[in-house]
Amino acid sequence: MNAMRWQGQELGVPDAAALPGLEHLNGLVRSVTTPEFSGVTFHEVMAKSALNHVPGASAMPFDWTVNPYRGCSHACVYCMAPETLVLCADGRQRRMDGLAIGQEIIGSEAVGEYRRYVRTRVLAKWTTHKRAHRITLADGTVLTASGDHRFLTDRGWKHVTGAMSGDGRRPFLTTSNRLQGFGLGGRPALGVSGSGEYRRGYLSGMIRGDGMLFHRTYDDGARSRTLHRFRLALADSEALDRTRRMLLDEGVATHTRPFTTATDTRRAMTAIHSARRTDVETIERLIGVPSLRTRTWQAGFLAGVFDAEGSHSRGILRISNKDPEVLQLIADALTVHDLPYVIEPPRPNGVRAVRVTGGLPERQRFFRITEPAITRKLAIEGMAVKTVADLRIVSIEDLGVESDMVDITTGTGDFIANGVISHNCFARGTHEYLEFDTGHDFDSQIVVKINVAEVLRKELARGSWTREPVALGTNTDPYQRAEGRYRLMPGIVSALADSGTPFSILTKGTLLRRDLPLLQEAAASVPVTIATSIAVFDDTLQKLVEPGTPSTAARLETVRAATEAGFRVTVFLMPILPHLTDSIAALDDALRRIREAGAARVVYGALHLRPGVKPWFMQWLGREHPELVSSYLGLYPGVSSYAPKGYRTWLAKRVRPLLRVHGLGGQAEDDSPPRGAVPGLAARSQIVTTSRGRAAAGQAAPAMLF
Repeated sequence: MNAMRWQGQELGVPDAAALPGLEHLNGLVRSVTTPEFSGVTFHEVMAKSALNHVPGASAMPFDWTVNPYRGCSHACVYCMAPETLVLCADGRQRRMDGLAIGQEIIGSEAVGEYRRYVRTRVLAKWTTHKRAHRITLADGTVLTASGDHRFLTDRGWKHVTGAMSGDGRRPFLTTSNRLQGFGLGGRPALGVSGSGEYRRGYLSGMIRGDGMLFHRTYDDGARSRTLHRFRLALADSEALDRTRRMLLDEGVATHTRPFTTATDTRRAMTAIHSARRTDVETIERLIGVPSLRTRTWQAGFLAGVFDAEGSHSRGILRISNKDPEVLQLIADALTVHDLPYVIEPPRPNGVRAVRVTGGLPERQRFFRITEPAITRKLAIEGMAVKTVADLRIVSIEDLGVESDMVDITTGTGDFIANGVISHNCFARGTHEYLEFDTGHDFDSQIVVKINVAEVLRKELARGSWTREPVALGTNTDPYQRAEGRYRLMPGIVSALADSGTPFSILTKGTLLRRDLPLLQEAAASVPVTIATSIAVFDDTLQKLVEPGTPSTAARLETVRAATEAGFRVTVFLMPILPHLTDSIAALDDALRRIREAGAARVVYGALHLRPGVKPWFMQWLGREHPELVSSYLGLYPGVSSYAPKGYRTWLAKRVRPLLRVHGLGGQAEDDSPPRGAVPGLAARSQIVTTSRGRAAAGQAAPAMLF
């Protein structure tokens, strides 16, 4: 068993936290609680079997299942304010709420003796509303996060808030801690790269640094002629394209042509040029140095001259030139923006370099202020995490209000937030359903079959195994939150594929993306079916009904990723909520977006309310949509769990024509295929979602979506 290395974990939790009936289970290894999964207890067991045979009397359309977890740990910890800047793989910082699933960003990992900045991807993204805390650092960096969020300090990972003893005991930040990273220095980027002042500054730095302008008069024997020429040749298309667009904004149209071809030691270059006198004269006027140079003009000048003649490698940022006026303009602009520098001695050819000092914090501030165009010059991938900036914690304030929060899951388990290393959170919604065979709903007591892959491999190797299809995700989501830690699915997928067993996966989670390469390999050997569930396509309603779960857009991106990986993905449009998501407009929009994401098929069904869910679902409905309470009581009278047949028939008449319009094959959840016929389409097994507890005032709808 791989040892769990969780900060603040506790073993041997009190009996009160133990799963009822589990204390007598022979296979129990240990029970684990950890601050990362507040309110959740993981019971690690050594399973005696992995394959589960569905009783013959069951209505389920499959015969065999594998469930690595019993229970569902989709209890998200939401972390950062939407405006938090995240360092992306292209070296630029973008607001957290603007990130997309699959986007490449920068994380970190231990490599040899150092922790280094590495490239990773956004695997999941979601939002919620949480109590906000403000962390202020000595260099002026400010972070807004929930109390559950963690940052990397000089003493390891620590939560924003915690306690030394009691239920809230966990490592937490204090003013004696120092965060790791480079910080923001409390000086935000100007954000003026689209202004006219910035544009003229950029053109001045770029063309003075690397352009050619001349007027030449000559006598051809018949008369005197004057040539007017402008040319800018670069190997980096990003800077050339920016210059071309900026000139066009100033009324100067240029032509583009190849300049030099690539060699073994030199990249190909492309040039923009003009031979019109009025254009050349306009360019000369544009790149002139104004008598009053604003901060914005100087930021643009630094960006232009850096794109033209700057470099950033081995942790050193330099801008080289031999023109004393240009060197002085660089020095003046750096001084205005309080960026430290030195001017190096001249080289034999007379060229001198202005070098930005202060390490990575000042280099990153240079990039934020100037916003240069060339991506390759911005990269910090592979650099060691050396905290030069003063990132001591000055204060931690409970703001006393709840605010919108955004969180992401990444491949490295962390990301760079406002210049400091921030832990990501694993997984998705706070109210994923759970239904055990015993009928108990355990959303806070999770059984983890830590040896499930090894046991499964042995069972599949038996001579009696006939390689019947196996369904994953029929009881609990195999890509639930705990999978981010235990990583049981790769072993399960490999065991099934190696044995020649076809299998299906049904999930609502975006962690599926992590295993797509492995699933592609498996699909080369055996049939593999992937299905996902997306129920609500209105963002406002989705936040009310299932706050904290992956957004509709995130789930559609997972569908798109799986489709692009070569899978025919089925989407479960379930449950459809009477009077909330069953209008023609809502259904048409949902099916259009599903089709655009690349899905091949849809299974749909109406809301199903088990007796344990109905009371507090109705309480939620009374709070959010009181006008619908009487209608729902009519649809689900007494102890009835299913919508009446008349409603389901009406819904089918509404959905089926739309399925044809959008070219989506589909079926109602009532039309389940014969047992074992179509792996992965176990619709009826996914109808219900439940959660323990009662709905309190202000609480979201019970966990009814899957």
